[in-house]
Amino acid sequence: MKPIEDYIRSIPDFPEKGIIFRDITSVLEDPDGLHLAIDLMQEKIGEDDFDVVVGPESRGFIFGVPIAYNMGKPFVPVRKKGKLPCETVSIQYDLEYGSAEIEMHKNSIKPGQKVVIVDDLMATGGTMEAIIKLIEGMGGEVVKIVCLIELAGLEGRKRLKDYTMEAVITYPGN
Repeated sequence: MKPIEDYIRSIPDFPEKGIIFRDITSVLEDPDGLHLAIDLMQEKIGEDDFDVVVGPESRGFIFGVPIAYNMGKPFVPVRKKGKLPCETVSIQYDLEYGSAEIEMHKNSIKPGQKVVIVDDLMATGGTMEAIIKLIEGMGGEVVKIVCLIELAGLEGRKRLKDYTMEAVITYPGN
């Protein structure tokens, strides 16, 4: 099996000139790549004690659900506002250009539960910071954040300096 980095497709000048887009669809489309990505992300969790996996739509679902399944834990989705059918808690946060709002089902995280957040990409850390606030607002404790890719040049770790964050692949730029 080839290294996980070899499964990532890099697309220059997308979505705008000067950006190198790190495309994970090439990982998802290859059975070996998908298996390897999930295994490597799960290894980053290691032996940490936790109760639940949380993942944002949509790519956090792709990686978070099989990890939760493999580890015998429940999975809690984070969705864009208006997509969950029951009573929710939500948070609005700023993006590079505009704002967004995400939500979780109210009481999906019980007070004292230890949480691992799983996503495909860590960039500026804004979405992750909002997810953490939702979890902590329900009384949960984030014990680890695991991503397939980190864009270190966007300095998301600085924003999340109080949390343990692991990435399978770290690209130095943005």
